[in-house]
Amino acid sequence: MFIRQKKNKSGVISIQIVDKSSGKYKVVKTIGSSKDIKKVVQLYIQAQQEKERILGQTRINFDIDKERDLVDTFFNAIEGIKLLGPELLLGKIFDQIGFNSLKDEVFRYLVLTRLVYPVSKLKTVDYLYKHKGIIIDVGKVYRYMDKLHQQKMTLVQEISYRHAVRVLDTKVSIVFYDVTTLYFEAEDEDDFRKNGFSKDGKHQQPQIVLGLLVNATGFPLAYNIFEGNKFEGHTMLPVIETFREKYKLQQLLIVADAGLMSNQNIKELCEKKYEFIVGGRIKNESDALKSQILSLKLNDGESAILQKQEGQKMIVGYSAQRAKKDSYNRKRGLEKLEKSLSTGKLTKKHITNRGYNKYLKLDGEVRVAIDYEKYKDDAKWNGLKGYLTNTNLSKEEIIAQYKQLWRIEKTFRISKTDLRIRPIFHYLKRRIETHICISFAACVVYKELERQLKNKKSELSPEKVIDILKTIYALSIITPNSKSNYTRLLIKNDEQAQLLKLFEINFGCPSA
Repeated sequence: MFIRQKKNKSGVISIQIVDKSSGKYKVVKTIGSSKDIKKVVQLYIQAQQEKERILGQTRINFDIDKERDLVDTFFNAIEGIKLLGPELLLGKIFDQIGFNSLKDEVFRYLVLTRLVYPVSKLKTVDYLYKHKGIIIDVGKVYRYMDKLHQQKMTLVQEISYRHAVRVLDTKVSIVFYDVTTLYFEAEDEDDFRKNGFSKDGKHQQPQIVLGLLVNATGFPLAYNIFEGNKFEGHTMLPVIETFREKYKLQQLLIVADAGLMSNQNIKELCEKKYEFIVGGRIKNESDALKSQILSLKLNDGESAILQKQEGQKMIVGYSAQRAKKDSYNRKRGLEKLEKSLSTGKLTKKHITNRGYNKYLKLDGEVRVAIDYEKYKDDAKWNGLKGYLTNTNLSKEEIIAQYKQLWRIEKTFRISKTDLRIRPIFHYLKRRIETHICISFAACVVYKELERQLKNKKSELSPEKVIDILKTIYALSIITPNSKSNYTRLLIKNDEQAQLLKLFEINFGCPSA
């Protein structure tokens, strides 16, 4: 083995390590190349060092039997391989929020597993054993859920609220409220699980209604669950009243979608001195107000204020993009009606004001027809959106606050997809409520992870982070002589290392 200086036609000199032990010249490694003589000298020195290193390696000739003994000794010393990534980061966030103050390891197991592997309690027990080496009986899990329901369930919401106030360094003054439905893998109803209007399209399965309150960043503050057939508009006041009284909040601005509002709800909000911003049902307003709205002639992005009774006002905004979407949806709805009509699937029972069925009418006693005049007349509302409020905020601030409702919709989406809060397999009310509590806590951890990623200006999503965490395992061995226990993380790629570095997690030698 020798070092060769090879001069190319361009004048560049390449420094190579060459081997001729097989009878042929073979380039083992090219160290580099340069025209600069000083650089060439440096490369030559590097080549000498590399040559010595390679020769030193070739001189090491382990006896094959000893090598096998070494391997056997190592594998016999392995105590276990455990999934540790989720605990390192999600467990850290769990503690930062304050959930560790509950001092319940089973609660910790259930919440973190809901984030990583959201399945039934039976499969959760199996997951804990196979990936974490934790042996826990499913009966113990159910008994713990009963204990959590009796003693500590309300503390979970209190911890979440205190954390939200602490990390935002401000008092909660604006809250966003919405509801969703959660269905069960069952067919029979009871006093709690009822058939109702399902947002998941599971109209034949019993469900419950979940009302969720979040702050301006989408961070969960409080929740409540109701019977599956309860009108969603009747859920808002109980949740908000309980929340305000519990935390002694004087002033609270409520932001909610139009679907949750009724005249009675508006009246009660005013009587209880709440400020509110809600979606306005401009087509249901008085003829006088509708006439004012249609006479506004707004351009794209413009809005106007129309005064109503008792200090209320209607903000009306126009969006060209919304107008395009409204037109498309109306046309699509009409085409569906025409298709159903042509196949004879439309009957008298379809004559309702729901959706695009409002374009249907009875011609004589039996024949169903489409009211094209009504369809055309509806185009005058394209692009218009109303916002009803009793606040003194500017119209721009009102519209901006209402648009933040997407945050609670995202939180619901996280709960239903990433955390798979439904379908629910429990049938006892107390365990249904505890299941929601555990899912709520998991959602809080998820949102805090999302917040920290944003603060660190990371491009990683919470979903991606959790996927990476699920690949980080730890290897534990017990040495044969001293019986000492050593644990090392199995970090195999930059993705894993960079994530732990981002959150300042020491991955040199974690505890077992």
